[in-house]
Amino acid sequence: MSTLRFNGVSARRGERLVLDGISASIPSGHLAAVIGPNGAGKSTLLDIASGLKRPTQGSVEIDGVDLHRLGRRELARLRAYLPQRAGVDWPITVERVVALGLTPSLPAFGGVPASWLPAINEALQACDLLELRDRPATQLSGGELARAMLARAIVGNPALLIVDEPTAGLDPRHAIDAVQRLRGRADAGCTVLMAIHDLDLALACADSILAIRDGRLLAHGPIHEVVTEALLTALYEVPVRLLRDGDGISVRFLKSGVHS
Repeated sequence: MSTLRFNGVSARRGERLVLDGISASIPSGHLAAVIGPNGAGKSTLLDIASGLKRPTQGSVEIDGVDLHRLGRRELARLRAYLPQRAGVDWPITVERVVALGLTPSLPAFGGVPASWLPAINEALQACDLLELRDRPATQLSGGELARAMLARAIVGNPALLIVDEPTAGLDPRHAIDAVQRLRGRADAGCTVLMAIHDLDLALACADSILAIRDGRLLAHGPIHEVVTEALLTALYEVPVRLLRDGDGISVRFLKSGVHS
């Protein structure tokens, strides 16, 4: 169980206020999507949630404990972070890429410790990578590499998974696959926080949203309660129409100034 809570989080980059008093709570087993335009502060919020950056003001808690009171080892055990455009520059196998998620001290050469294999096999299976375990990661397609990096993030079975733009650079099929796998982690009890530009996927798969613009939280809550045409129009400064059917909600951006 792992509830993530932001308490009045603010952050600066130089003299510029990047985040301004963000407060929100994300319960265990919940997939929350951080949405907003470029430069809104989404990646900064994820960096702070992962412990990579400290807020200028406020705090982040995991199950009521300040993130920065946790030791590095305990924090690494509790949370995994998958940044944008994560890649592999060396032709190591997919299995070894996944194993890197268990410890930063994995030797560069030699076999993977036998005691790690059950967890690695489970992560490979969860991400449909068993047949690719011996393939050099540099020979993977974009969708395959995305699955390998997700497997690396989940191999330690983190209670909190933070993912920045999981669909960036992926074709529609692989983008859907990536978000559905995150949905599966949340359904299994993991708390998942993802920043994402694809609103249709966010609305289809997430439980709630954090809508951020200019570092301020415009709305936070369950999608069916807080997502409106007025909110998305204010968020992106483009008229928006929401289309609802049996498959859920989809977003249509209208030409500027056209509201009908």
